[in-house]
Amino acid sequence: MSSQSTPQNPKPRVAVIFGGRSSEHAISVVTAGAVLRAIDRERYEVLPIGITADGRWALTADDPDRMAITDRSLPDVRQLADNDNGGVMLPIAAGSREVIYTEPGSVPKVLGEVDVVFPVLHGPYGEDGTIQGLLELSGVPYVGSGVLASAVGMDKEYMKRVFASCGLAVGPYRVVRPREWRREPERVRAELLDFAAEHGWPLFVKPARGGSSMGISKARGPEELDRALAEARRHDPKVIVEALLRGREIECGVLEFEDGPRASVPAEIPADGEHDFYDFEAKYIDSTEGIVPAPLSPEQTAEVQRLAVQAFDAASCEGLVRADFFLTEDGRFVINEINTMPGFTPISMYPRMWQESGVGYPELIDRLVQAALRRDTGLR
Repeated sequence: MSSQSTPQNPKPRVAVIFGGRSSEHAISVVTAGAVLRAIDRERYEVLPIGITADGRWALTADDPDRMAITDRSLPDVRQLADNDNGGVMLPIAAGSREVIYTEPGSVPKVLGEVDVVFPVLHGPYGEDGTIQGLLELSGVPYVGSGVLASAVGMDKEYMKRVFASCGLAVGPYRVVRPREWRREPERVRAELLDFAAEHGWPLFVKPARGGSSMGISKARGPEELDRALAEARRHDPKVIVEALLRGREIECGVLEFEDGPRASVPAEIPADGEHDFYDFEAKYIDSTEGIVPAPLSPEQTAEVQRLAVQAFDAASCEGLVRADFFLTEDGRFVINEINTMPGFTPISMYPRMWQESGVGYPELIDRLVQAALRRDTGLR
């Protein structure tokens, strides 16, 4: 079968997979709604597949209006699933692209083949290389980075290690591993207090493998450290503690074109007196407005674009990345992190940066799908 079409189905069929088991479930649903609304239906056939918070794969309504944040209420795959019992299975054998639907007591039903998967899953169990590994086993093309880059992009410790080894500046940090915390919490706490004595308060305490600013706290002193660690550990037993970098928050999008990755115009996340930092509520509920393009000099813009592409290449990324930097008070760009599947909500910075760069939302989706169709699965 051609990777893009058959005589019976002239349009490539895109399975949009969303939801998932991470704490970013709702944001993934919102992202999927935006993708479903914008994807060119004249060019692609679309199959929405939701993963519930407990891991069931479900056929869902193709209804973007029900996938938005409404009156501060977050959407959920269960609200969109066709029923509470049916399940969807992707192919598990290389060479087959048939999607199967099963219900208890019924004969499995073939839903047809998919040409490419667009996994808009955020966080663990989706953005971290897990679903990418499943798709590699199946031989199904998919949007975004492969197993290694997705895993590196999810784990903030190893992301920083890779960047530092490739010459990118990273800020001071310490890692709290679950075994260390279980066995010697007092020693770990003492080391963190020494870290704070060296670099100053506040410290940012984060789940090592997470996004959308979920579980992140700003510890202003020793009395807030344990609470911040406990909050981070609710999302991930492995925690990363970072020193405060004083400066401006600058973001830059990277997109894979036919001739290689290119960087968008950068954006700036302004300081917001209402929020302590750019947390979940600032991003998705209260919609703190980023400045696009960022007010930088031409030289600064060129430099952050160069560094964003360098980060993309350092982690062996594919498809897309949002790279987040601090422009420090002494004029250096220090990379904070990359996001291999950034939010695609209508207010998300990644599509806004590319819109300002001349690539509108439908074209952005088209380029991502086409890049996936051009690539081989397996070793590459």
